[in-house]
Amino acid sequence: MAHPSILIVGAKGRMGIAIRDAANRLGFPIAGAVDAGDDPKPFLAQADVVVDFSHHTATAQVIEMVAAAGKALVIGTTGHPAAEREKLAAEAAKIPCVWAGNFSIGVNLLNHLVREAARALDPSFDIEVIEMHHRMKKDAPSGTAETLLRILEESRGLSAANEKHGRSGITGERTSKEIGVHALRGGDVVGDHTVVFAGAGERLELTHRASSREIFALGALRAAGWLVGRAAGLYDMSHVLGIGASGRLS
Repeated sequence: MAHPSILIVGAKGRMGIAIRDAANRLGFPIAGAVDAGDDPKPFLAQADVVVDFSHHTATAQVIEMVAAAGKALVIGTTGHPAAEREKLAAEAAKIPCVWAGNFSIGVNLLNHLVREAARALDPSFDIEVIEMHHRMKKDAPSGTAETLLRILEESRGLSAANEKHGRSGITGERTSKEIGVHALRGGDVVGDHTVVFAGAGERLELTHRASSREIFALGALRAAGWLVGRAAGLYDMSHVLGIGASGRLS
């Protein structure tokens, strides 16, 4: 099956460059590659799927543009405030759209394992989420960490109000309903994510470490290929990878 033609939005960013390199290597036709200040509309007619890794302030415009052109959309942009993301997600669901905070196979399996662990371990196991990225990353916590937090909160019946972002001073004893969140920044770290379940006498840690951006680019291209011919709706990488109740990849 031929690869779909893609339009890359955010082409000069780290992920945009990685996607372009991977697309060229794998034979994905590139209808266009645009960045801030460029007009993507001239390239839309030749594109099957738009792949957006630009900036969160541009997401609404990208969704509107793709919907008007009747195309499919892959969104990897992060940093949206929760209320804004919810509104944008409702608009994105009107077209075939995969929106994920992380496109690697390993991270999406981590999401599944974290969900299972959170359901299996009772509230006596305290939860902490730790992520580390390169010094140039502009948002915190990462989109991947945000996804992990949503999974943990849904599994434990908690909400964002239970998150404790860093600790300083006399914080008092930790409660069983807290989820600690810690964002580390430094060097050229591509992306590390750890979820700690700390109980009395034992501790479970689930960790994913990325050493190359190519894994995210390959996942985004896999999502672009999967989207072709799909019905309108908001999908994530669990749909693309077919991670069901068994946790197996299809």
